[in-house]
Amino acid sequence: MSAATTRSRTPRTPRTPDRLCAEAVDLARAAAEEAAAPSAVGAHVEVVAEGDRVVTHFFEALEPGYRGWRWAVTVARASRAKNVTLDETVMLPGPEALLAPEWVPWSERLRPGDLGPGDLLPTEQDDLRLEPGYTGEDAPPPNSAVSEDMAEHLDAEDAEIVTRTPSRGTIASVAEELGLRRARVLSRYGLHVAADRWDEAFGAKTPMAQAAPASCESCAFLVPLAGSLKQAFGVCANEFSPADGRVVSLAYGCGGHSEAAVMPKPPRPAPPVFDSMAADVFPLRPPKDSGSTTEPDDVSEDLGHS
Repeated sequence: MSAATTRSRTPRTPRTPDRLCAEAVDLARAAAEEAAAPSAVGAHVEVVAEGDRVVTHFFEALEPGYRGWRWAVTVARASRAKNVTLDETVMLPGPEALLAPEWVPWSERLRPGDLGPGDLLPTEQDDLRLEPGYTGEDAPPPNSAVSEDMAEHLDAEDAEIVTRTPSRGTIASVAEELGLRRARVLSRYGLHVAADRWDEAFGAKTPMAQAAPASCESCAFLVPLAGSLKQAFGVCANEFSPADGRVVSLAYGCGGHSEAAVMPKPPRPAPPVFDSMAADVFPLRPPKDSGSTTEPDDVSEDLGHS
C-alpha cells in the first residue's frame, strides 16, 4: 500500500517536498485525467511530501456524488536522478468529504417491521432465544444390529447388515410422529425477552393503562395465551381498542374495557291513569262548620234584594 493511501490514517510530521517532484504538476494531472477523465479532474489543491523524493499532488475531484474528494497522484524519483516517475493514482476523501456511514452488519441494522413479503431472516444456530425442542442423536445405540461396532464384528463373519439407520428409527422421525415438529423452541431467555418487549409496549406503565378504568385481567375481550405466558399476557380482541390483535399484559387497560361504562337505561315515566267509570264530586259551598261563609237568608229574594 502506497503512502498516498495511508496518508489520511497515519499522522506524520510535515517535511519539505522534493523540488523536482513538486514541480511535476503536469505529469500528475495527466495521470489523473488518464485514470478518470479530463472533465473529472479539477484544480490543483496542494503538494504533500510523503518521504524522501516522494510527493503526492492533490487535485479536486469533479465526479458527481464525490463532494469533497480529491485525486491523489504520487510521484517519485530515484536518488541522484532527474526524471520523475509515476507511483500511484487514486481518489481519496478530503477533510470535508462526503463519506458513507460506517458499515453495520445486517443483524444489527434489522429493526422490527423491516421483514417484508418474500424476505428470509436466518436464525443463528446458537441463538440464545432458542433451545432444542427434543434432544438425542440419530445414531443407533452401541448394541444395535446396525451400529459400527456390530458391523466390524459381522464383517469378520461375512454377514450382511444395514449400513444406515432407517429413517423411521431416527429421533427426528419419532418426534414428528409424536407431534413434536419443531426442532427448536423458545428458551427461558427468549420468553423473558419477549415478555419485556410486550410489557413495554402494552403494559401497566403506559399512559393508556394509567388512565384506564380497569385492567385487561377483568375484560371480556381478553383471549388468554397458552403455556407459562398465560399468567401474565393475553391477546386483545376488541376492534375499537388500540391494542386490537396485540399481545397485552394483564395489567394493561384502555377505555374499551367490557365493563368500563355500563350505559344506564333511560328513565321511563309512569303510565297515565284514566278513571272514567266514576263521577267526581265538586261541592258548591264549603261545609257549615268551616266558618268561611254564612247560610243565606231565607227571607231574601232570589236576586239578593231586600
